[in-house]
Amino acid sequence: MVIKYLAKEDFKEEIKTGFWIVDFYAEWCGPCKMLGPELEKLEENILKVNVDEHEELAQVFGIMSIPTICFFKDGELKNKVIGFRTKEDLQELIDKIK
Repeated sequence: MVIKYLAKEDFKEEIKTGFWIVDFYAEWCGPCKMLGPELEKLEENILKVNVDEHEELAQVFGIMSIPTICFFKDGELKNKVIGFRTKEDLQELIDKIK
C-alpha cells in the first residue's frame, strides 16, 4: 500500500499507470476522518487530495461533496463514490473495476 498526499502538478503523472484510489477530503470533515482508517486497511495505492489546498483539482473532477473517492485505472476514471464507505464496501467496488 502506498499513501501519498499530492499536488495538482503531480496528479496526472502519478495515476497514469496502474490502479489508484483518490480520496478527496478536508481536514475539518468528520466523515473524511472516519474514512482514512478504512482506506488504510486496503492493499491499494491511495492518493489523498485536500480540497481546501487543491480547489482547482477538485473542480476538474466535479467534487461537490466530501469525502469523494475516485477509482482510476491507467489514468482513466472508472468510478466515483461520495461519502463514508467501509473497507468491505470499498473492496467490492475495487473488485468490480479490476
